[in-house]
Amino acid sequence: MTISMFNASVPVFIRMLGNLQKILEKAAAFADSKRVDSKVLAAYRLAPDMLPLSAQIQIACDTAKGCGARLAGVEPPKMEDNEKTLAELIARIQATVDFLKTLKPEQIDGSEGKHIVLKFPNSTFEFKGLNYLLGFAQPNFYFHCTTAYAILRHCGVEIGKMDYLGAS
Repeated sequence: MTISMFNASVPVFIRMLGNLQKILEKAAAFADSKRVDSKVLAAYRLAPDMLPLSAQIQIACDTAKGCGARLAGVEPPKMEDNEKTLAELIARIQATVDFLKTLKPEQIDGSEGKHIVLKFPNSTFEFKGLNYLLGFAQPNFYFHCTTAYAILRHCGVEIGKMDYLGAS
């Protein structure tokens, strides 16, 4: 049995982003109950040299929408990276999910060998579609989702492994 590039990407991103959205909703309820400004949680980081929660969410969203768009050959929606509250981060996740839901299997299936180029200020990466999805996009996506979870857990938000994994 083979798995399609679409099924290995878009539904996986949508599911995990939904879990992340629910985790942020729990964080917002926690902030309300503890009378903590949600901007404080959004700006929290585990170490001085790491990115804050807001950036973890932004990068997870960018990775998901960028991967889907690159594999489909479409332009991803631009987002400002200016979210400062949990509500704004939740809205960003929803906007990312809304975009991902516009992608269709016929746009992505067969992209295993597609040439993907990522340009960063100090480097350029080149991949074939399958290696990009499984060896770069998904690990990066999960890294930032996990780090967001860890930040909130460290702050005392009552979340656990099943919040991260979500209901099956």
